[in-house]
Amino acid sequence: MATANGHDGKAPELLTFPCTIDIKAVGKRSARFEALVHEIVSRHIAPQDLLSATHRESRGGNYIAITLTIRALGRAQLDAIYEALSASPEVLMAL
Repeated sequence: MATANGHDGKAPELLTFPCTIDIKAVGKRSARFEALVHEIVSRHIAPQDLLSATHRESRGGNYIAITLTIRALGRAQLDAIYEALSASPEVLMAL
């Protein structure tokens, strides 16, 4: 229902789907962390929607940032990915 100012109370959609977007997860560097991030994200996308993957270690080598570029189909899909990443104790930050 629209309010007096003409808005329905929902935030305007900033993305037009489908779209290409980067998902970044940061955690302690380990042999398993990159595989964990891939595993979590792959539960929510089709294999062909993973477009690229990169990683970058922190200067001291203690942390690693994994960036997955995906083709996102909708807001609910992105929300589910970020929720799953944030729920993992190994993921210190998801962007």
